[in-house]
Amino acid sequence: MLILALDTAQADCAACLFDSESGTVLSRNVETIGKGHAERLMAVIDTTLQDAGRAPAGFDRVAVNIGPGSFTGIRVGVSAARAFALATKAECVGVSALAAIAFQAQAFAGGHAVLATIDARRGEAYAQVFAADGKALTAPAAYAYEALDGLMRDYQAVAFGSGAAAAGLETGADVVQADIESIARLGVEALPGAPVSPLYLRAPDAKPQSGFAVARR
Repeated sequence: MLILALDTAQADCAACLFDSESGTVLSRNVETIGKGHAERLMAVIDTTLQDAGRAPAGFDRVAVNIGPGSFTGIRVGVSAARAFALATKAECVGVSALAAIAFQAQAFAGGHAVLATIDARRGEAYAQVFAADGKALTAPAAYAYEALDGLMRDYQAVAFGSGAAAAGLETGADVVQADIESIARLGVEALPGAPVSPLYLRAPDAKPQSGFAVARR
């Protein structure tokens, strides 16, 4: 099975074509841009497919990073993944960024549980605990920085990711964010089903403006 993996939930705008039968990455393209994912994603996907010598419909499944992460970025990636899947009749699956971080961290956790974290700023981190075999032990949620240490002790977990670093915790290795190859590999295991949706763990920072409506007469 050929997996087209997409990630716009973070600073990177990334795409990867992965062959699950051989376990190899056929091509990958990563641009660290911070913002502007909507403007760059199609070009990144096009380059990735061209580098692998594949047509725009030359894959069986689309896997996308559903977050948590940038609200705007997640929407861009999920919308693009669903559109590609619809146009090419490919399957579409979502992969959590926290699951991807835990997947990358397993090799460095020494058989312990993994506390995967992403810095959410404003004194909070998105976090989730995974067993050594990758099974989720908690639901993904937003935690105050000071709550992470207790969560780590409760599950005797090793912490990884930008959230733990921002909270001043000792981290297991330099696993800062989800890698596009991890999104692809986990996309092989994901079961297609309901339409893929973003994983939002708190309300957006931007609030609708109020007080400008003209009163009726």
